[in-house]
Amino acid sequence: MKLYLDPGHGDTDPGAQGNGLREKDLTLDIARRIRSILIDSYQNINVMMSRTSDITKSLNQRTDEANAWGADFYMSIHINAFNGTAQGYEDYIHSSLSDSSATARYRDIIHAEVVKLNQLNDRGKKKADFHVLRESAMDAMLSENGFIDNAHDAALMKQASWRQNVAQGHANGIARAFNLTPKPKDDRGTLYKVIAGSFKERENADDRVSFLQSKGIESFVVKSTISGETWYRVQAGAFSSRENAESRVREIEDKGIDAFIITD
Repeated sequence: MKLYLDPGHGDTDPGAQGNGLREKDLTLDIARRIRSILIDSYQNINVMMSRTSDITKSLNQRTDEANAWGADFYMSIHINAFNGTAQGYEDYIHSSLSDSSATARYRDIIHAEVVKLNQLNDRGKKKADFHVLRESAMDAMLSENGFIDNAHDAALMKQASWRQNVAQGHANGIARAFNLTPKPKDDRGTLYKVIAGSFKERENADDRVSFLQSKGIESFVVKSTISGETWYRVQAGAFSSRENAESRVREIEDKGIDAFIITD
């Protein structure tokens, strides 16, 4: 299953703002957590994110990328705002779709799982003509996870545990909707290595190490043979805890570098 995961806004477009928070930061954090849960917990799922750091990406670029990749599902993560009094969770599919469409059925499942965990008022399942819902070639859904300008919702948004629960709800829903197979639970003895780039040229790997070290992130080059070809991987840590490895991935991605985890 190929999931295109789209944290809304980014860089010069902060999205909604309120109570000292910016939508672009919250959506990125929640999306990263969704990706980590799905990749860590389920087999045969590939996740492409529209952005893994604070960059600008147009709506056309996002849907074009998802379409070119051949994603099976488009999940767009957003935070709402209105007038300070509105609060709660709602989600959207395209306005042209019927309630019996495949997209609606997927959304029904995901919605039910999200509202179990998000501690927000359920504002219901809605439809709209949003670009990402209209221009994506696959089934697509957009979730609005609380109101950033509402004191109650914003207090929750400031809690990492709440953002983790929101991510867990989305991941649970996606897993149910697409019948994902759980990975074996016994991960004892697993070592989680953070990879911050794979290069055919050693010089490019060395440049990446220099950049990371200039940002205070220790790293080194590991020579690897993949499918009979030599690659130079930049390793930026090895952890016995998946959580610690994910924290390092987020730290690297905050520097504008894609990173991922491999296991031994």
